[in-house]
Amino acid sequence: MSEPTRIVILGAGFGGLELSTALCTALAGTVDVTLIDQHDAFVFGFSKLDVMFGRQTMDEVSLRYSGIARPGLTFRQETVQSIDPVNKRVVTDSGTYDADILVVALGADLAPETTPGLLEHGHEFYSVAAAPAVREVIENFAGGRVVIGVLGGFFKCPPAPYEMAFLLRDHLERVGLWEQSSISIVTPMPKPIPISDDVSNGIIGALDAVGISYSHGTWTDRLEPGIAHLRDGREVPFDLFLGVPVHVAPGVVVDAGLTDDGWIAVDQNTFATKFADVYAIGDVASVPVPRAGVIAEGEARTLAEVLIHRLGGGPEPAPFPGEIMCYIEMGADRIGRVNVNFLSGPAPVARYTPPSLEGSAEKGEFGATRRARWFGLA
Repeated sequence: MSEPTRIVILGAGFGGLELSTALCTALAGTVDVTLIDQHDAFVFGFSKLDVMFGRQTMDEVSLRYSGIARPGLTFRQETVQSIDPVNKRVVTDSGTYDADILVVALGADLAPETTPGLLEHGHEFYSVAAAPAVREVIENFAGGRVVIGVLGGFFKCPPAPYEMAFLLRDHLERVGLWEQSSISIVTPMPKPIPISDDVSNGIIGALDAVGISYSHGTWTDRLEPGIAHLRDGREVPFDLFLGVPVHVAPGVVVDAGLTDDGWIAVDQNTFATKFADVYAIGDVASVPVPRAGVIAEGEARTLAEVLIHRLGGGPEPAPFPGEIMCYIEMGADRIGRVNVNFLSGPAPVARYTPPSLEGSAEKGEFGATRRARWFGLA
């Protein structure tokens, strides 16, 4: 009897969780999957908002990797220190792993230090670690001028800055501070969802309806106390600055020689890299689609089909369709939905579903199905 194929997956986000689940289910007994992540728990990106606005605690939104129990899968909470893509060898702070197939799904790192003054005069709200601190900042904010700034040309989850704006406006109104406050979004993106006027106009209309201002196509170069300096020479005063930091590929990926132009180049149909038997999915991979958890999940499903076909003789996999369905919180407990297909036709096609109370139930079901599939939780 042949030895199981050793598959090492680096990163246990949407992509790593979906891929490991699919492979262990379809190729049970023929693969030995090792899933490595430096954290002890998975947190949905949207759950950070729940923490920041006091709807849930960090403990309540944290899904512990120790709860994963699936034949053929081993989870290791370790930090990757080096990757040798030629020999498919990974060294962590606790050991060395040799793979037959290596998958890099380490996501994008945040680099707040690259925007002068952000760490001293503002707050980043994109990392899991920042959520409890931002919750305290919001609870103690006495009102005034809020600027939500996107600080790089690429960032994961394009709707998230707008969600922060809508929810913060709701909070300020609830605590009686909205009349003495303002919220402005400053972003280099030309519109909320650049590939779709329909979706962008829906978001902009919702911003206008509640008095949230915005400046698209605008870069923030640096912060000084109470002042955001824009690249076009303008100065924007603030009492609270909430930033989406510049995103970069993890240093260990760059050091391994995996990147070209900052990210890992892949065949968008198979997610193969320039190294044999090394694949990449999720935020770290360069594919002509936005970076988002649901995109990483879709890429993982396609890669699973590629590997199942390769290892188990499954059907010929279809190309990655580049489909995305995401929810956007738009205040007053209403949630909208965006459906986009990026790669199946000559141009991306998007559909916008306006916010509703029913959208909240749909979003809840989205999270529940993944908790059940990845962690076995009811």
